[in-house]
Amino acid sequence: MSGDRDRPDPPDNIEVEPAATRDRLGMLRVLDAAMLETDAESVDAAIDADDALVARFKRTDAVVGALIGTRPEPERLHVDAVAVRRARRGKEIGSTLVAEVVRQAERDPETELVTAEFDSKLEDFYTDLGFDAVPATDADKSDRLRGRRQVNAEGDCENPDNRRD
Repeated sequence: MSGDRDRPDPPDNIEVEPAATRDRLGMLRVLDAAMLETDAESVDAAIDADDALVARFKRTDAVVGALIGTRPEPERLHVDAVAVRRARRGKEIGSTLVAEVVRQAERDPETELVTAEFDSKLEDFYTDLGFDAVPATDADKSDRLRGRRQVNAEGDCENPDNRRD
């Protein structure tokens, strides 16, 4: 990690923790309100694999943010979706969710890489969290970027086996 900037703390009234089955409906509501294409099966799979996080308002226990991870390969954790309720945006909740998933990946010796695909308007959000961003290679996704952040790798990003697409 390159410093405190990529490890934001949640606001005092918010806690970030692994998602549990009881969080499913709250997560689906947050993701749906953000118009993200995530279905109940994906949420369930991420919860079961311990690759889902929630940001919870401490006073009411309500889910105000959600992150869904997937494992396209055993050594890669992909941020499939991250969303925060509109009223809570701009308070470092989304950054905290992504930073926490990176911390989890760092603690997992099998995980070497955290990736994400996102709209180009979110480039600063991800690069501020230590991700490298490159254009998505699909012609129909010209406004999309792919981000990647190396964790637990024996080499560094200059290693030919770990280069970007």
